[in-house]
Amino acid sequence: MARLDQKVAIVTGGARGIGRATAELFAEEGARVVVGDLREPEPFDHPNITFTPLDVTQLDSWQGLVDSVIAAHGRIDILVNNAGLVGSYEAIAKIDLNDWHNIIAVNQTGVFYGMRSVLPTMQAQHAGSIVNVSSIWGIVGAAGVSAYQASKAAVRMMSKNAALSYVDDGIRVNSLHPGLASTPMIDAQDEAITADVIAATPMKRAANPREIAYGALFLASDEASYVTGIELPVDGGYTAP
Repeated sequence: MARLDQKVAIVTGGARGIGRATAELFAEEGARVVVGDLREPEPFDHPNITFTPLDVTQLDSWQGLVDSVIAAHGRIDILVNNAGLVGSYEAIAKIDLNDWHNIIAVNQTGVFYGMRSVLPTMQAQHAGSIVNVSSIWGIVGAAGVSAYQASKAAVRMMSKNAALSYVDDGIRVNSLHPGLASTPMIDAQDEAITADVIAATPMKRAANPREIAYGALFLASDEASYVTGIELPVDGGYTAP
């Protein structure tokens, strides 16, 4: 049997990169997947993937997405809060305030809104799995990238808080912490930054997005039925030292 047979999943930031790889893998494993993104994706090959526009920074956009998923499928089994951006590589004293607020809005508030929007449905079902995508830089420190680090660390702790708050409702919440992955976002960053991260990664390479997606698949699936409140690094050993 497929690992997500007949489950209904929402994947944010699913137009490309890790989100797209996750949506495709989930569909291959039997899920009906709704991709939410500001960017309209290139067509998906799998018929069980649909697209709905979503601005994760707007609560009414989230509610519209949830309402449409319930109308179409009657339930929500999985939420993957994947949408995010680096946005700025500046440290605290230099980051533009607009950049700070935008990064926090997408990476942190977007995850909060996502959980807030699906939790009532999952509570009514007494079942659900939420996977919040953080980062290796939500676990360990790095110079610069102040808003990104702050937001991704917040995702880690919000996940633990939600896991403990809703465990009696049959809802599991975990955070996923990718290392460097070959995505359009990483391709656009300074090559020196990429080279430094690869040099600090014991496996000495970037991940394929599908390698990260397999981590999300495990956490979303019933195979992880006794797993909640953890952070799962998929990082080539970056956080091991």
